[in-house]
Amino acid sequence: MAIALFVSIFLLALPFLLFVLLKHRISNNGSFNRLPPSPPSLPLIGHLHMLMFDNSAPHLFLYKLSQKYGPLMFLRFGFRPTLVVSSAKMAEEVMKTHDLDFCSRTNLCAARKLSYNASDLSFSPYNHYWREMRKVCVVHLFSRVQKYRHIREDELARLIEKICQFSIDSKPINLSEAIMCFSSLIICRVGFGKRYDEQGIERSRFHRLLKESQAILSSFCFTDYFPFMGWADRFMGFLNRLETTFKEFDTFFQELIDEHLDSNKLKSEQDDIVDVLLRIRTDHNFSFDPTIDHIKAILMVISFSLK
Repeated sequence: MAIALFVSIFLLALPFLLFVLLKHRISNNGSFNRLPPSPPSLPLIGHLHMLMFDNSAPHLFLYKLSQKYGPLMFLRFGFRPTLVVSSAKMAEEVMKTHDLDFCSRTNLCAARKLSYNASDLSFSPYNHYWREMRKVCVVHLFSRVQKYRHIREDELARLIEKICQFSIDSKPINLSEAIMCFSSLIICRVGFGKRYDEQGIERSRFHRLLKESQAILSSFCFTDYFPFMGWADRFMGFLNRLETTFKEFDTFFQELIDEHLDSNKLKSEQDDIVDVLLRIRTDHNFSFDPTIDHIKAILMVISFSLK
């Protein structure tokens, strides 16, 4: 259904798209001979159709192409040029020799929105702001790993006790699920100061938002590949879905922050990451003053690490 709708929209917009493509090719004609090997492509959509209609997993599809076109391959998904690296030698060239040229993440619509306009460490482009944000995380967050050791030990003891109880009752246990839950509980306690498995309503709300945000991040967005087709994202309901999820997550984080700012609330002996981030808002050792949105962006990345 979605593919049929896409084809219909594509055919309606075809005349305008052909004009844009022709103008784009003329302005970039001199650069084509310097590109790596590439499979034959279609006008406008480039190689997007090959990925959409291939039944294998994306990494297997790209591996098969690399066997034919080499370890460095050029693909074009709509108007987004993509370099596919498929060997250790080429990976070293990209990730080490030319690291500064390739270190920034691709600017995608959903990631930009959910990261508060790329205000976090994961989705921000490499620039002065990213370096300062990294300094904040290294100095105030990453250095506190050992201080949270007791949380890891406590959750490990709970996990062992749970496994033992299942063994005593002669019941099967899904170890993969149990270990994932173990990791999630550690991150939630370190990040938010809460064990969401013991708070039914909040746990359900948090994991629903997390599942929805992950689904949105992996969804097809026209704007990411065809910048002039934002109207299609709105027509398909993608932008409304993204905005709704962002607002719900923003409300969730705001409530979490308000709880930590509440002077009447009983404070824990151990500061969690929200406490640390709120405290450094008044720290002027950085070239920018962290705002509430910066804090929410970091909390969003912590949340994504649970999946």
